[in-house]
Formats: sequence, C-alpha cells, structure tokens
Amino acid sequence: MNKLNVGLIRVVTLSESNLLKAHEDLLLSKFQNFDIETRCIPDQPEGIHDAETEKIAVPKILELAKEFERKGKDVILISCAADPGVEEAKKLLKIPVIGAGSACAYVARSIGNKIGTLGITEEVPEVMAKILGEKLVYNVKPEGVNTTLDLGKEKALKAAILLKEKGCDTIALSCTGMSTIGIYKDIREIIKIRVVDPVLAAGTLISFLQL
Repeated sequence: MNKLNVGLIRVVTLSESNLLKAHEDLLLSKFQNFDIETRCIPDQPEGIHDAETEKIAVPKILELAKEFERKGKDVILISCAADPGVEEAKKLLKIPVIGAGSACAYVARSIGNKIGTLGITEEVPEVMAKILGEKLVYNVKPEGVNTTLDLGKEKALKAAILLKEKGCDTIALSCTGMSTIGIYKDIREIIKIRVVDPVLAAGTLISFLQL
C-alpha cells in the first residue's frame, strides 16, 4: 500500500525539532501508512489564541498549504482546533484539507451524548461549537492558561475532572496544544472518561482517503 503524503501545518512558530514534530510523531505512532512533512507558520510564537492572532495567521497558513500542494502532497492537515484557513484553503486547493477542530468535533459527536470541551479559550472554537450543537454541555479552560505555551498536564487534568463532575460522558480537546503534551492518555486512564484528541481525530479522517 502506498503511503499517504501529508502536509501538516503547525500554527505556532517552533524552532525545536521535538516540539515541531510532536503532532507528526503522534500521528505516526497510530498511522504507519502516513508520510508526513511538518511546517510551522512564521512569527507567531504564541500561536493562535484569539480573533486577532487567527486573522494574522490565515494568510501564512494558506501560503504553506499552496506550497504543500505544489510539492505533491495528498492532503493538508491544519493542526489547530479553530480550523484557521481551512475553508479558504479548500477553495484554493484541489487536494483535501482537514482541520483538527472539526475532525475532533465530528468524532466526539459520534461517540458522546454529553460533551465537554477542554481548551485554552473562554469560548469554544466556533467550528467545534457548531458541529457539537446541543450535545455540547460544558466548556472549561484550565486555570492560568491563556496560550498553548501555558499548558501543563496537572492543570489540564484538574479541568478534565471538572468536566466529568459536570456530567460529561466525553471530552473533546479543543486545542491541539493538548495533543502536544499527550494529555488524552492521562485523562482516559486516570479520570476514566472518553476523550477525543484533535490531531488523532484528524488522522482518522485522513486514513479514509486510502479506501
């Protein structure tokens, strides 16, 4: 079976190879049929965490997406739960474009009835809220977390416990920084609740391109 060539776009500027390739490594641990090239947008060390940073990021994301298509990639993954530039890229490119946020929301909606979101903003990313609809019952942002750089497992676990206490049966991680720190395993094993990681959810959708 031929491998799928994936162009993975990180929306935070990273120079350390292990951080840059964190989402690539996570995907390859589950999907050995992927061949992934990861690139990050420039000049956004805090990533996307509000409307202004998203507005600045979108043109950079589109440039990378077009470059990946020129290089012959089979699919683009925009690794951000807000799906910045996804709709715009779909209109520009001929290859599929997957957003981590919508992928996460679709999977969570399929397996859960009372879904809680866990991310870095007071509001649920719009694309995720729209998909989750009436199944979205609670959103929580870990205390002291305002950008992806603030994330830590202890803070995220406390927030996840709150979601379970609020009656959620499934947690949708609404920031791909949660994928970077690998918190989905800890939530699943320690708190005993279903949890959907946005990067892995996107990988699941991408895997269907080989059917």
